Amino acid sequence: MTRVLVQLRATGRLVRALAHLVNGWLTLLIVFPRLTPEGKNERIRVWAVDALAHLAIELVVIGKAPPPGPALLVANHLSWLDIVVMLAAQPARFVAKSDIAHWPLVGRLARGGGTLFIQRESRRDAQRVVHHMAESLKAGDRLAVFPEGTTSDGADVLPFHANLFQAAISADVPVVPVALRFEDAVSGQRSSAACYVDDDTLHGSLWRTVSAPALRVVLVFGEPQAAQGRDRRTWAGDVRNAVQRLRE
Repeated sequence: MTRVLVQLRATGRLVRALAHLVNGWLTLLIVFPRLTPEGKNERIRVWAVDALAHLAIELVVIGKAPPPGPALLVANHLSWLDIVVMLAAQPARFVAKSDIAHWPLVGRLARGGGTLFIQRESRRDAQRVVHHMAESLKAGDRLAVFPEGTTSDGADVLPFHANLFQAAISADVPVVPVALRFEDAVSGQRSSAACYVDDDTLHGSLWRTVSAPALRVVLVFGEPQAAQGRDRRTWAGDVRNAVQRLRE
């Protein structure tokens, strides 16, 4: 495919994705106030599935999603797309870095979806968020976190920050390991096109994603784990090992 055709294809994907973002924002403002919690979750799931389709990203889910009820989903972190991928497979409230709250449109959608924002450099703010996480889990919410604390290129899983696991211990709910990987949809080889790491900018990562050949994202659910007396550091290490195994 010539460079011009690649750029035209990428532009078409980008325009459709941006229009879909606007549609999501309008749904949040107009439709969400009339929906039940179950209705909101279904709207979010369908929106996320369609968002991946507009970006020419195939979603493959392996394993069983956790049964209804409170749980903490714990995943490795590769891209700004990870939240969309997980919402397409299993709607949940996310804990995300505070920067996202200020992203155009995306920040508004994240707030509308009940995202808890954390200032990762602030120990006090981390304690505040862990408290709110525990309260949400006790109330029956399903939460999702990326305890690496930053994105990676997918070659390995970074060490997990243990603080967020305290919320699951305090609320006495299971943790579900989740592994994510992006692949070339034709060759099946690992792809870094959608990664968002180091000096990447959001718009640069977005353009690289829409310019790439068709991608596949594979999400693998592991078995729910109870704390079984483990402290947060031990549990965080064990769940990281589980996520590494699920990536293989």
